[in-house]
Amino acid sequence: QVQLVESGGGLVQPGGSLRLSCAASGSIFRVYVVDWYRQPPGKRRELVAAISPGGSADYADSVKGRFTISRDNAKNTVYLQINSLRPEDTAVYYCSAAGHWGQGTQVTVSS
Repeated sequence: QVQLVESGGGLVQPGGSLRLSCAASGSIFRVYVVDWYRQPPGKRRELVAAISPGGSADYADSVKGRFTISRDNAKNTVYLQINSLRPEDTAVYYCSAAGHWGQGTQVTVSS
């Protein structure tokens, strides 16, 4: 059983940065691919980034160059660094691993 808890969201001005965290329980977390998704208001959930157990990362085209996913297996935590935030990045951000989901963290980009 894997439990995931996201944190780090908030209200930020356009151009700002945030670092989201996804903390997992369970020592086998390190063997899983971990995904970050987001769901903007009124829209479908979309995959924005993924990281393999070895640290290889993939990104949606819409976030390449601004988002960086990383993981610290010793801390059972995956991070999503978000730079140059835009209003269209406003969404609830979720992490997912092994079919499990966190509760999400709200990111709001507004001046």
